[in-house]
Amino acid sequence: MLKRLGQKKKSFGISTFTGICCLLFSGSVFGQGRSFYQLKVYNLNDQSQLERVDNYLKNAYVPAMHRAGVSQVGVFRSVETDTGGIRMYVLIPFHSLQELAHLNDVISKDKAYQSAGSDYINASYDNTPYVRIETIILQAFPGAPTLNKPNLSTPPSERIYELRSYEGPTEKYHVDKLKMFNDGSEIDIFKRLEFNRVFYAEVISGSHMPNLMYMTTFKNMSDREAHWKAFSADPAWKKLSALPEHQHNVSKANIFFLHPTDYSDL
Repeated sequence: MLKRLGQKKKSFGISTFTGICCLLFSGSVFGQGRSFYQLKVYNLNDQSQLERVDNYLKNAYVPAMHRAGVSQVGVFRSVETDTGGIRMYVLIPFHSLQELAHLNDVISKDKAYQSAGSDYINASYDNTPYVRIETIILQAFPGAPTLNKPNLSTPPSERIYELRSYEGPTEKYHVDKLKMFNDGSEIDIFKRLEFNRVFYAEVISGSHMPNLMYMTTFKNMSDREAHWKAFSADPAWKKLSALPEHQHNVSKANIFFLHPTDYSDL
């Protein structure tokens, strides 16, 4: 992954030091094979902006990422019924934060990318392709250290990718929720019930913290409903969630329903 990025060596700067401090504070450790993820969320005004960003991602950005050595780039659109508005999501895995830091340098030198993405890259201030981009940096859980590509037989337009965000009331409560996933068998319950995970990860930089996010996939919405019904009734989950030490560790939960694009690698 990202062979070209790995060839560049630079000294740590303030931003890298800050990232290290955040990881140490959250209990994360380098060198254990846990991936980092960048999740980019495009907030869009209308269909015109959706088409421009979609064209850029399909014909310029994703091909450039492949040329840079990233073989799995997830691209998703918000489901039409989602009340959060029109959005596109881009999920990119990295071996390290250094790879992520060098990403823009790499693709900016890609002439094919510059040409194919000209409409987006050179957009004027009064005709922008998006409203704003939110960028979230995550580190994979120890219990699910790398990205997983679901094996689903239904057409992409029918599949439901469910992105969840669990904010904790304080750092201490947040750490407890992390323990439920990694030490308390929550990941194992999802696996046993075949939730087809894409990732489970802790947010280490984002606008909503402390926070964790994860993505699971289903054949369609009916399949999704059936899985969550089974989860709610599962004896192991009932036992885990009823433990006194695991109460009140999520202060806000957001759920986003997504469809993969036809050019998404995930």
